[in-house]
Amino acid sequence: MIETIRNAWKVPELKKKMLFTIMALLIFRLGSAIPVPYIDSASLETYLSTQSGTILGLMNAMSGSAFSMATVFALSIQPYINSSIIIQLLTVAIPALERLAKEGGEEGRKKLASITRYTTVAIALLQGFGYYTLIKSYGLVNGGTLPAFWVGVVIVLSFTAGSAFLMWLGEQITEFGIGNGISIILFAGIVSRFPRMVSDTITGVTVWNNLNSGAVTEDVLVDAGLTAEQAAEQIKAMQAQALAPWLIPLIIIGMLALVIFIVFISNAERRLPVQYAKRVVGRKMYGGQSTHIPMKVNMSGVMPIIFAQSIASLPATIGAFAGWTVESEGFGGSLMRLFDTSKLFYSVLYFLLIVGFSYFYATMQFNPIEVANNLKKNGGFIPGFRPGKPTADFITKVLSKITMFGALYLSVVAIAPIVTGNIVSYHSLAIGGTSVIIVVGVALETVKQMEAQMLMRHYKGFLE
Repeated sequence: MIETIRNAWKVPELKKKMLFTIMALLIFRLGSAIPVPYIDSASLETYLSTQSGTILGLMNAMSGSAFSMATVFALSIQPYINSSIIIQLLTVAIPALERLAKEGGEEGRKKLASITRYTTVAIALLQGFGYYTLIKSYGLVNGGTLPAFWVGVVIVLSFTAGSAFLMWLGEQITEFGIGNGISIILFAGIVSRFPRMVSDTITGVTVWNNLNSGAVTEDVLVDAGLTAEQAAEQIKAMQAQALAPWLIPLIIIGMLALVIFIVFISNAERRLPVQYAKRVVGRKMYGGQSTHIPMKVNMSGVMPIIFAQSIASLPATIGAFAGWTVESEGFGGSLMRLFDTSKLFYSVLYFLLIVGFSYFYATMQFNPIEVANNLKKNGGFIPGFRPGKPTADFITKVLSKITMFGALYLSVVAIAPIVTGNIVSYHSLAIGGTSVIIVVGVALETVKQMEAQMLMRHYKGFLE
């Protein structure tokens, strides 16, 4: 990977693209540090640190902690991702959009892209208003003598404008930079959290040492001026934050093994052999060669995890907006306890949603009937199967098998950090699997694009 980047830097055109991408990411990180006015970001960050198991924690991780600091880019590109998912779903459900995607050509793709942009702005407005409502309900909005309506308009529009700008920036990276712009921005947001993760780990070890050495106890906190209840709550919060030193090597080894596993599965594919019959066209003979149809084991990428986590965390997110906690009485408290990430019900629901969306995205991206018809039209066949329906049935069977394996892979990677975090009582690992899949996937895809562009520029034609 490093060698590929070094070689790409020597190509003038690729060097310009890399510099453009770096400048765009610098703008992204700069905007992630500019706070939206009238918000107490310090108190908000403290509150969101307790929401790691909800969709708020996911959005904070994907935005590079900009969400918890209520900056201009707090919503990051989540509205665009949600918009893309919605449009993909509607393309299957609405015939007019399906015709636009399949038969519209370049003009149809432009119209779908335009619809996606408008949907992104609408979703950003809704999310911005919801985020403002959450902040306001906890008394973290301070507009001074300004009217509350004006303060709300400024905050919501700031969040919406930041999300729309990131959408535009991602499109510019795709056109003038290296890789897919939206993925690159998502990658940068996750990677920017690594220093904070290291800091949290050091803090966790320090807290563990203080608790086990007796330097911090309930009696010590009571002597410091806290009540018995406050001291008990403080000790409970510190125990949730504590991390035993001997767990650090195990976590590092586990993360490295996870990266290797993700790289292996990302490159894994099932190759279906295809034989083309010989045919004479004019005075020339065509066909007769053997090739294969590559079918990726995980052709849906990380999208099933993102969508599944958004749905599974929706009740907890609604509870966060409503002010419910696991200690609350009545329906709200019961709902929060049921969808708590440390409970079995959440993990099972999360697993089933990932499997379901993996099959959904696989069928959207790979149509066995269409592949079988194309093979039949071009005189190709899979050895042992007749062209047409038998070939389509065989491809469907293979697709079902590898999709199940890919879904199990995604489920294990997504749920393993949650289970591990509950076992060691260190919940900062809750979204580690999703983050690692995104980071590794984007890195592999970007390097492949760089290699492809270098190969194209160093290719020698038949005249040479």
